[in-house]
Amino acid sequence: MAIIIDKKHNTFTLHTKNSTYQMKVDKYGVLLHCYYGEKTDNTDKSLLYYQADRGFSGNIYEAAKSDRTYSLDSFTQEYSGFGIGDYRITALRAQNADGSQATELRYTGYDIQKGKYTIDELPMVYADDTQSETLVIYLQDVYTGLEVSLYYGILEQLDIITRTVKITNKGKSDITLQKAASCHIDWEYGDFDLISFYGKHSMEQNIQRTKIHHGIQSIGSVRGISSHQYNPFVMLCESSTNETMGSCYGFSFVYSGEFSIEIEKDQIDRTRFICGIHSDNFKWTLHNNDMLWLPEVIMTHSQYGTGSVSRNLHKVIREHICRGIWKNKRRPILINSWEATYFDFTGETLINIAKEAAQLGIELFVMDDGWFGKRQDDNTGLGDWFANEKKLGCTLKELSKRIIAQGIQFGIWIEPEGISEDSDLYRTHPEWAVQIPQRKPCLSRNQLILDFSIKDVQDYIIQTISDLIKDASISYIKWDFNRAICDKFSSLLPPEKQGEFSHRYILGLYRVLEELTTKFPEVLFESCGGGGARFDTGMLYYTPQIWGSDNTDAIERLSIQYGASFGYPISAMGTHVSAVPNHQTGRITPFSTRACIAMSGTFGYELDIAKLTNEQKQQIKKQIAAFQKYYVLIQYGDYYRISTPLEGTCTVWEFVNEDGTEALVNAVYHHVQANAATVRAKVYGLNDTQFYQLSLNEYFTEQCPEKQLPYGFRSGEVISGAALRQVGFVIPSAVIDFQAWQIYIKQCEI
Repeated sequence: MAIIIDKKHNTFTLHTKNSTYQMKVDKYGVLLHCYYGEKTDNTDKSLLYYQADRGFSGNIYEAAKSDRTYSLDSFTQEYSGFGIGDYRITALRAQNADGSQATELRYTGYDIQKGKYTIDELPMVYADDTQSETLVIYLQDVYTGLEVSLYYGILEQLDIITRTVKITNKGKSDITLQKAASCHIDWEYGDFDLISFYGKHSMEQNIQRTKIHHGIQSIGSVRGISSHQYNPFVMLCESSTNETMGSCYGFSFVYSGEFSIEIEKDQIDRTRFICGIHSDNFKWTLHNNDMLWLPEVIMTHSQYGTGSVSRNLHKVIREHICRGIWKNKRRPILINSWEATYFDFTGETLINIAKEAAQLGIELFVMDDGWFGKRQDDNTGLGDWFANEKKLGCTLKELSKRIIAQGIQFGIWIEPEGISEDSDLYRTHPEWAVQIPQRKPCLSRNQLILDFSIKDVQDYIIQTISDLIKDASISYIKWDFNRAICDKFSSLLPPEKQGEFSHRYILGLYRVLEELTTKFPEVLFESCGGGGARFDTGMLYYTPQIWGSDNTDAIERLSIQYGASFGYPISAMGTHVSAVPNHQTGRITPFSTRACIAMSGTFGYELDIAKLTNEQKQQIKKQIAAFQKYYVLIQYGDYYRISTPLEGTCTVWEFVNEDGTEALVNAVYHHVQANAATVRAKVYGLNDTQFYQLSLNEYFTEQCPEKQLPYGFRSGEVISGAALRQVGFVIPSAVIDFQAWQIYIKQCEI
């Protein structure tokens, strides 16, 4: 059983395949956190904890005269309230009808449900009754009637526990939430590091590992989106933890809006973790019987390092977040027009690109920005989602027919949440733009944001995009979002509810995406936020892939995709082969290297095919053939980070199938070195007692004849899985800058 109730000790113990989570209701009705970590028994772990009288840490009234060691300020709690003697960061802060901000939660009961809970209006992990169980624990403030329901979804075989909270006002007076976290955990002991992922536009997902010190550390976003700057995914691990060894926790916030992740190490070295909607732009009033669901947090733990945590998250996202026919259907290899043409194109230009692409085996042509309204640059036209027929020379329907006639699918770029002041839509509905009355708005790219908290706006976008899809036989939509939100104000919300705007905006976005993806299940939606500004698990519930970054430089993408791999599967990453010199960095890299790196994602092209030589066009055919050959292994195999792009001379990563019968190892050298030391790769996930043969992807062998290959690659040689794991093999050396290799490993009989 995944959920064990011990009524003698009042403990709730949750088990997954390799981890255990435990809570306890104490004699005063406080819900304490006892344990989360390596799988263990059902023993009450709180019996091993030490209590002491901590100076200036007060005692709850019931215990004050009999036990001065009892203080909420020094106990490990499961969900903490503000203003009642716990001076650390807290999960819940509310203003009561009398103006006070005290919330004192006590246990009132529990419920066990078969299957996974569901959440109204929000993305979430889904699972059927055979894959999951749910525990609900009910807490209430007896003074105000505020009820807090803590939900725990257990996916036992995947080592996943999900968390969400439902808050209900059971009292007669209004209560205003000022902070409401989805996940709260206290550790009684532990020496932890925080691994987080920071960045900026065109350089997202930089990994940062810092010691958790005394005081408060936090990351988050108040930009209306999950942001380029900080990703809503973190790891906590022991200081000695690496890729393959050591205790590690992963936390992924299933939300695309403003968030906060806080960690505090307190006066007695206990660590508190809190994750939820950012409180800076949040204020939510609950009237009698009103309720609010909070976004979900996915949690996982492993004793086998960061790599194991990543693979747990990859699997749950691929199988229990992504939905629809594109969850497992092979996605088309595409070419995007952006870096080929930018805004300078005609319909004939696009048709010629599509024709060339189809002849090379590319399956989907995507028309990027500049096809609608009066759009000639990024200053005008957003909101006017009708074709610029003068520019295209035909209607959108006619253009799509001509492109599809080339033997290739047709897709478009849109930015439905944006609106330009110079647009017909703005002139008709200025009240739909997010801006504060009587103030000049802050512009970014000379554009504003449509207020998705307004139902009329949501309905308009749903209808407009539906008409586009039906009229033009659209197979793919790239849904972009190219600015952060400020001047947060909704024309339809009263003053006292303006603090609800940011969350209502995201709920509106989710409603639009749910309607469209349900209505058009055959259309492949890809999310984009100027690259990685919305690279989060919430968006993957609606769009099974996300454009990783507007930076298409292959070598920069090594570190961007490396960082993203800690929390997100390869199948979620939009990746393209672009032209050289690269448009962002000016770097020149081999065509084969650009393909190798782009293959570790959804794979496509973003360049002007007309400028390629015949030899390069033949290479595209070979690249596509290689990607198709290894598609299942790349998209659904277990992912291992063998070496990092942040140090050393070579980045190495691996895909291995579930039964360990085949693997694909990719390697990219950072530069050529004279008399270079060898680069050795240990291969994980194979069967120790089985035997394997190694071979190079023939597309990558042109720079290295067989006679120059290291031992183990030559035909007929057989190596055990144990040897490949324990000793590894030598990656062929680099003979040119940024040399790439792709090594295929296949189980064989001897």
